[in-house]
Amino acid sequence: MYSKQRHFLALIFATVTMVAMGVMNQARAATAEDLDRDSQQALQTLYKTEAVAQTLSNSAKAILVFPNIVKAGLVFGGSYGEGVLFKGSTVADYYSSVTGSWGLQIGAQSYGYAVFLMTDEAVRYLEESNGWELGVGPTVVLVDEGVARNLSTSTLKDDAYAFIFSQQGLMAGISIEGTKISRINR
Repeated sequence: MYSKQRHFLALIFATVTMVAMGVMNQARAATAEDLDRDSQQALQTLYKTEAVAQTLSNSAKAILVFPNIVKAGLVFGGSYGEGVLFKGSTVADYYSSVTGSWGLQIGAQSYGYAVFLMTDEAVRYLEESNGWELGVGPTVVLVDEGVARNLSTSTLKDDAYAFIFSQQGLMAGISIEGTKISRINR
């Protein structure tokens, strides 16, 4: 029985790894035009589902949008995606989002996220750092239903607000803390 369980887990790990690598390779192959279009569409979808995101966009100095992050894991896991930094409606730069993790985990999923940079200092930190690890540097608040209910332009006090959207797949939990965001060339 033990051998069958080990074989089954090895098969799951191989499948998850192959799927994740294939999707990640496709994500890396995206052109600047694809990223621009997908990021703009993701942002519009977020605005339709989270009214507070639209409100934040009016005050944000910049918005970092990752329309498709792929996450996979079997004990060891990781995620990858590419996105766009918008200043107003203009594309200012391109970034990657990478996370590594280990622990009790199995599965694969995809999701998107957007970070609303509310201060000039947060934008400067992103642009001048050699990669921004979320959870280090400017304060980032992950906006869930409870936070969204109490958020308005008069209560904004943090450097950045993040929204996770379009979750699909079979993996429990999402966290962006520990994610490294780095500038890429497109």
